[in-house]
Amino acid sequence: MLETEATLEVKNLIADLRPSEGNLLAALHRLQEHYGYIPSDAIPVVAQQMKLGTARVYGMISFYSEFRLTPPPETTVSWCSGPACCLRGGDSIRRIFEAVLGIKLGESTEDNRVGLHLGQCNGTCDLAPMVRINGRARGPLSAAEAVRLARELSSRASPPSARKNGGSPS
Repeated sequence: MLETEATLEVKNLIADLRPSEGNLLAALHRLQEHYGYIPSDAIPVVAQQMKLGTARVYGMISFYSEFRLTPPPETTVSWCSGPACCLRGGDSIRRIFEAVLGIKLGESTEDNRVGLHLGQCNGTCDLAPMVRINGRARGPLSAAEAVRLARELSSRASPPSARKNGGSPS
């Protein structure tokens, strides 16, 4: 493997972890925390450091939905799929964001400025139906408020016809 600055950086990030499958998750978390995602060029480096095959490393990345192989969008809209949000019209809120942004759940705009992703219930049921924008809860949302919010985000992004998958592989 050719030593590059990027390769050395990845090796340094995980140098203190003993080579084993047991430390693979710790290595992947460090990379994601450092880069915001796991660069594909890092996979063979991690495999070599952990003494595992690249398929095993990629398998671990693709198994856990929190790992991503692409840079995260500048703005992440996390749609809540919890029971309270669903009972109070959350599906309509998701469809509004998809329509206005021109992307589906799990995708990002082509310029990677806005991504729409599945968020898990975090107990803010009093705000249902809601979304989180970069971790900040917004709700309860009416259809009109959702349209206004999605349009505001869309004006910062690329045209709705442009799409890019921003989720982790499945």
